[in-house]
Amino acid sequence: VQLQASGGGLVQAGESLRLSCAASGSIFRISGMGWYRQAPGKERELVAFITNTGITNYPNSVKGRFTISRDSSKNTVYLQMNSLKAEDTAVYYCYAARYTGIDYWGKGTLVTVSS
Repeated sequence: VQLQASGGGLVQAGESLRLSCAASGSIFRISGMGWYRQAPGKERELVAFITNTGITNYPNSVKGRFTISRDSSKNTVYLQMNSLKAEDTAVYYCYAARYTGIDYWGKGTLVTVSS
């Protein structure tokens, strides 16, 4: 499975940004997709996840501001990020969970929020 992420960039605090992640290859191996992020000097953390059945999961830090959605016909997930804060600045990684075995990771996309 290959993951192609896009949509990062520089925005000001309070603005919005949408990330996209398209999966290709052996899609049947995937049980769900999501996003992690890693800020400088910090550990990678889960941002959002959506299962193949549409169940979503968010940490409290982004709940109510970020929304993950999927277009199954395009094998693509989207992360709509609203009311961005400076602390949302990080490299965002698309990730696909496998039913079994090692998960798939895409290359990161940088999101910078200026205050």
